Amino acid sequence: MNKLTDGITTFLTFPGNAEEAVKFYLDVFRDSELVSLDRFEEGMQGTPGKVLTAAFRINGTMLLAMDMDEKYAPTFNWAMSLYTEFQDESEFDRVFAELSRDGNVLMGPEPVLDIRKATWVTDRFKITWQLIFR
Repeated sequence: MNKLTDGITTFLTFPGNAEEAVKFYLDVFRDSELVSLDRFEEGMQGTPGKVLTAAFRINGTMLLAMDMDEKYAPTFNWAMSLYTEFQDESEFDRVFAELSRDGNVLMGPEPVLDIRKATWVTDRFKITWQLIFR
């Protein structure tokens, strides 16, 4: 595999549904792209056909994802979240609606200090997002 990033990059480990999650995020965020997708092959330590590494960008930020056998996969929690700000209120509302569908709204959307709308939402894949509209 070629070097995908410089610096620190968020790496998400899913319990067998990484491809479904990545496709969901690429559909939700308009400024997104799949950079690469490598799968486990026979003889590798992982389920053949599942995601070894998926590299994708959301709003210019690179993220990585992989599948792990469900019995070994760590669980996500809201102690770590992905933060993004919006310039357009209708886009904020659309992304919030998509991420909260079958997910869990932890806060908001509501005003906070100089922020017009802020929310914490955990999506159906258990990834928590902080969405901000100023």
